[in-house]
Amino acid sequence: MNHHELIEIEKQHVWHPFTQMRDWATDDPLFIERGEGVKLFDTNGRGYYDANSSMWLNVHGHARSEIDRAIIRQLGKIAHSTMLGLTHEPAAELAGRLIEIAPPGLRRVFYSDNGSTAVEVAIKMAYQYWRHRGQNRRRYIAHAEGYHGDTMGAVSVGGVGRFHSMFRDLMFDCEIVPSPARSLYSDEAAKKLEAVMKTYPGEISAVIVEPIVQMAGGVLISPPGYLKQMRELCDRHDALLIFDEVATGFGRTGKMFACELEEVSPDLLCLGKGISAGYLPLAATLTTERIYEAFLADYGEWKQFTHGHSYTGNPLACAAAIASLDIFDDDEVLNGLSAKIECVRRKLVDIGRLTHVGEIRQCGLLVGIDIVVDKKTGEAFPFEKMIGIGICRQAREMGLITRPLGNVITFVPPLSSTEAELTDMLSIIGRAIDDVTN
Repeated sequence: MNHHELIEIEKQHVWHPFTQMRDWATDDPLFIERGEGVKLFDTNGRGYYDANSSMWLNVHGHARSEIDRAIIRQLGKIAHSTMLGLTHEPAAELAGRLIEIAPPGLRRVFYSDNGSTAVEVAIKMAYQYWRHRGQNRRRYIAHAEGYHGDTMGAVSVGGVGRFHSMFRDLMFDCEIVPSPARSLYSDEAAKKLEAVMKTYPGEISAVIVEPIVQMAGGVLISPPGYLKQMRELCDRHDALLIFDEVATGFGRTGKMFACELEEVSPDLLCLGKGISAGYLPLAATLTTERIYEAFLADYGEWKQFTHGHSYTGNPLACAAAIASLDIFDDDEVLNGLSAKIECVRRKLVDIGRLTHVGEIRQCGLLVGIDIVVDKKTGEAFPFEKMIGIGICRQAREMGLITRPLGNVITFVPPLSSTEAELTDMLSIIGRAIDDVTN
């Protein structure tokens, strides 16, 4: 089938996520054919920097031979086998590896296949845990500007209006507290959380947050100390604490997990995206022995966790994840991040001087750049002007792919990017911002 035929099929039949399809139909779609290192290549052979890690997924670059070989080896054995009543070596090995690197206290691994399902598992697991303890706790606390996925449980604890308000009538009730990033100090954010917890004594099942960085909300960064205070409040008010590290996990913040920046352990940890280095769908929800033991009983009591997925613990995905963790060890990836993070910080100073750049937020290799009408007032461009989209389109013409969050330009490069590549990527983003806004 030739390329023109594929374009017609694409436009006639494919519906893309988070995309206004009326606009899509007027453009020629960009077909990505292959990847190599930190670059993607289209069907014409043109290369583009993958400056958002293929939607915050890719960790070690594309076509990494160690991961390719691990998947091929596993494919020579079996592509998939159910974990309902059976198990397999990659799932067992990966579980042990995840527990080794997880925050202290987490001992059990429940597999699923994407970030939303990891959150769904945590929400249901928390609810069922309290039921087994004789308490019907249906109330959850989440944060404004928080994003935890697009399935209905995850949407119910979401706080990004443009993503979630449409479905509000379908969701279960959730108490939304202000984004911690809107507070200058952690004490202020913690007081807002505690006020809600005091309002519903003995009713809170769990509190959920993206630790340190709320990515889809605009790369918003919490004040230092908030995680510690959340942990203390959950302990004091006897509520479970869920950390959603789907976007922030696996080195993005400079640590393996963002919560390590404050040395805080949750009761449930949701992982996805980078877990398989961006190769195959995989997610995991990690939890404590205390929660796990609440589900142990005689079969007739029906206390087992009533949740599962067809591709739970897929062997190919687990093999990719194990190979990724090997690369973290062999290449000492985390040790090499501080110089890269500082390189990005220096280059962002130059971008910050541009006329229409407002606040720039950076945590590790997670970056959000506000595009504003007026630098002094912080006035945003009208959403319908599509400034963020325009900047990303211009960057694509210059050989770089990223995605906006409204008027926020995101920069989430693969951890394997060199300092020279990081500098080049940010130079392109800076030029694209300047071209479109001036």
